[in-house]
Amino acid sequence: MISIAEQIAKELNVSPSQIHSAIALLDDGATVPFIARYRKEATQGLDDNHLRHLDQRLTYLRELSERRSSIVKSIEEQGKLTPSLLNALNAADNKTRLEDLYLPFKPKRRTKGQIAIEAGIEPLANKLYNDWKLSPEQEAECFINASAGFSDVSEVLDGAASILIERFAEDANLLQKLRNHLLKQAHLKSKVVKSKQAEGAKFKDYFEHSERLKSVPSHRMLAMLRGRTEGVLKLSIDVDPHQEQKNYSSAQDIIVEHYNLRLSDQAGADFLTKVVQNAWKSKLSNTLETEFIAKLRDEAEIEAIKVFATNLNDLLMAAPAGPKTILGIDPGLRTGCKIAVVDATGKLLQTSTIFPHAPQNHWDKSVRTLVNLCQQHKVELIAIGNGTASRESDKLAGEVIQGLEKLKPTKVIVSEAGASVYSASEVAANEFPDLDVSIRGAVSIARRLQDPLAELVKIDPKAIGVGQYQHDVSQSQLSKTLNNVIEDCVNAVGVDVNSASAALLTHVSGLTKTMAQNIVDYRDEKGRFNNRKELKKVTRLGPKAFEQAAGFLRISDGENPLDQSGVHPETYPVVEKIIASLQCDIAALLGNSEQLKAVNVSDFTTDTFGEVTVNDIINELEKPARDPRPEFKTATFKDGVNTINDLEVGMILEGVISNVANFGAFVDLGVHQDGLVHISSLTNKFVSDPREIVKAGDIVKVKVIEVDADRKRISLTMRLDDSAEKSAPSHKATKQSDPKKAQKAQHKPKAQRNTKPKEANNAAMGNAFADAFAKLKK
Repeated sequence: MISIAEQIAKELNVSPSQIHSAIALLDDGATVPFIARYRKEATQGLDDNHLRHLDQRLTYLRELSERRSSIVKSIEEQGKLTPSLLNALNAADNKTRLEDLYLPFKPKRRTKGQIAIEAGIEPLANKLYNDWKLSPEQEAECFINASAGFSDVSEVLDGAASILIERFAEDANLLQKLRNHLLKQAHLKSKVVKSKQAEGAKFKDYFEHSERLKSVPSHRMLAMLRGRTEGVLKLSIDVDPHQEQKNYSSAQDIIVEHYNLRLSDQAGADFLTKVVQNAWKSKLSNTLETEFIAKLRDEAEIEAIKVFATNLNDLLMAAPAGPKTILGIDPGLRTGCKIAVVDATGKLLQTSTIFPHAPQNHWDKSVRTLVNLCQQHKVELIAIGNGTASRESDKLAGEVIQGLEKLKPTKVIVSEAGASVYSASEVAANEFPDLDVSIRGAVSIARRLQDPLAELVKIDPKAIGVGQYQHDVSQSQLSKTLNNVIEDCVNAVGVDVNSASAALLTHVSGLTKTMAQNIVDYRDEKGRFNNRKELKKVTRLGPKAFEQAAGFLRISDGENPLDQSGVHPETYPVVEKIIASLQCDIAALLGNSEQLKAVNVSDFTTDTFGEVTVNDIINELEKPARDPRPEFKTATFKDGVNTINDLEVGMILEGVISNVANFGAFVDLGVHQDGLVHISSLTNKFVSDPREIVKAGDIVKVKVIEVDADRKRISLTMRLDDSAEKSAPSHKATKQSDPKKAQKAQHKPKAQRNTKPKEANNAAMGNAFADAFAKLKK
């Protein structure tokens, strides 16, 4: 049996020694960011993607190993463990195969087959199975057992059939053959439940829907599952989708072939034929349908979680405006606009509430208030939440900027998703115990422009609004994955230990929630940290936590310039040797690429720190405290386009990618309703994944090709030469194996497409998903 390390090594195409080292580090409590950044020598360069896969597979394969041991023990205690069965169990590389092999030996409630075996009918079942020439009726007479409930020939034959049916249903190799058969040709079908058409109108694309089992995309699967959960749809698997008569299944041929049943006119042929039919209809078909729908659900959940994780990563790693004084506006109508001004470090300076919009309409007074705040605090940016009255508030900010004579700030529309969640959270209450809940949202809006990562980590990622059917997936797996994304992002950027919140520090490698709070408490009591060594004085932050966290915690303007870099304290002696050899001080060396390129790496390698580590040190010294995030840019929304009713077909607008799904990208145009760019309209080239072209936070130019104000649906294209007459492509077209053919099909006029009637709805699915997705975001 191949070892767990060897199996993972094969999957990742790396050596087993790398995996063994990584597993040892993980088992010792090391985090993925720490191993990826500071233990490259040990793992021979495994990156964080390798390590995340390893961590996930390690858990799965260890669970598989534990389950295998449990199953072997159970079968052994029954006295039924044979060498061939043991070999098969050891060779099982997934939980499905393992459970299939265990089926015949798994303790279960008394079945018809077991009752028949207890009544002594199993020998009859074996005889009829092995010799088809025997007459079932004649042979059955010898097995009548009235006291056991088998009082006539018919009941005895039913018992024999039950024994064989259960035997077939528990045959692991037969199950695998049937699975392969279904994957080749079966379709997943959805039908509307009678009388549910009106109630379930949002699922109308699936009222009469059928597509190949192996190619159902995650978003459609989750939509159908939601329809089933709400009692609108029925899901089933059609093994023979192109067969009009459904009284016979090709799956029965697989069973016959598997058992080599060459039945024709033998005496027992009818009996065995009915056994095969009933084995499929009453047992195997139900088992496999349940299994496949569950598998499709699991795969769809994994893909949906992956989409959410990717979008969250893009959002967290969005360009920060940096240390600037920012005025945040949380727009509102009746309750007014909440105002908060924060300084370059994120400290709250002043708050206010203005009422520029209906019904109060205190426009001029609001302009004066904002002008005074901007002048008083030398505001550099105005962050405007993109909720209700955002475009009206954007216009207000424009007038404020015109009224300023000297320092004119730049106005930016900012996503306020999750701001209300933050406002009512324990984190916000601890930060601003005396501040009104409604004002806290304005603080969050200002700070997330300053540093999206530092602010968004305070909010449950599920409230940020970049998920796909996020409430329909495994919440535990979703939370784990999103926490991994946050951990990777936080540690990739690094954290200023003297300004970071406890919420941000919690995601630093090696730090617990308690340790993070203790760092903040120590800072509040003792003042700023002047060097990394002081972290060792923090309560509960022991040597192991320090080792894991120190490289990711930065200290600006401290006693040691290295403390503001990503150089780990354990390698400071290496840097000291480099400084001594170059005869310079550390301040002169930092950022001095010319001098650092002259360093001979091999002169500073040791048994502990090899060339990989020394090269990493030199790269860090060249660009100390570098931020991997992109340069800060802002989108300019078109003046006069404030609501969906202001949009016109043919308009070319600038917008921000707010979300990316498998079927396309959503764009915020500043009209309170995101538009959808279908995957086929992202570029003139074939695209299999929208993320090849765009990611959340990107600024793009789009053309409006359709507006449906009643349904709040906006169709867009990034192919600016597209005309409104070009319709959305069918999903079938985008899945062809030949990209050139697929792309050609995407642009073929609708009238020329060879599309089956029941597949005609596919062309409109992208827009239907837009409606559903908009509701999900809310």
